[in-house]
Amino acid sequence: MQVRQIAEEIVEREGGYVNDPGDPGGATKHGITIGTLKRLGIDVTGDGQVDTGDVKALSREEAVDIFIRWYFERPGIARLPEALQASVFDMYVNSGANAVRILQGLLREMGFDIVVDGVIGTQTAAAALRAAQVDAKSLHDAYGIARRSYYFDLADRRPASRKYARTRAGGKGGWIRRAETFISKKYHMDRQAFARRVASWQG
Repeated sequence: MQVRQIAEEIVEREGGYVNDPGDPGGATKHGITIGTLKRLGIDVTGDGQVDTGDVKALSREEAVDIFIRWYFERPGIARLPEALQASVFDMYVNSGANAVRILQGLLREMGFDIVVDGVIGTQTAAAALRAAQVDAKSLHDAYGIARRSYYFDLADRRPASRKYARTRAGGKGGWIRRAETFISKKYHMDRQAFARRVASWQG
């Protein structure tokens, strides 16, 4: 897997500058939030403070470098089997350590006795590698489906986030399309299945 290529694809999916009041992440560009820049102490403009100006000034290349260092290398995604790396990397950008918790929950459902703590430790890495040795493609799809379920469940609990899971026209929103990027087409939800899943949502 070419990590930089995956990071560039993530930046492409994330899009340009937005500052949506309904998004708890706040001002964001290329998927990098103002909170991330503040947490990492990245002063893009060099004016001695980190604010929305730094988010606006962030280049695509800088975003790619941040993703690789802090969202792939630091959490240890390279320790996972290649069948999982791109999807977990993408989810880590989108949801932080929840990306690992989703994987750990999936591995527990598969019978592995590991702790769900959001950290890729020795046990999690070993369990994922063993699962991939059995059937890497099925593991890849199962993780993507678990991601999709996570987004649905989040939107169930948080009505303000439903616009990310369902478009105004009633189709699949960005979250669901993003998850299905990492799921084989035969497991994509058709229009009817999607409509049934979100039928309880109002507005």
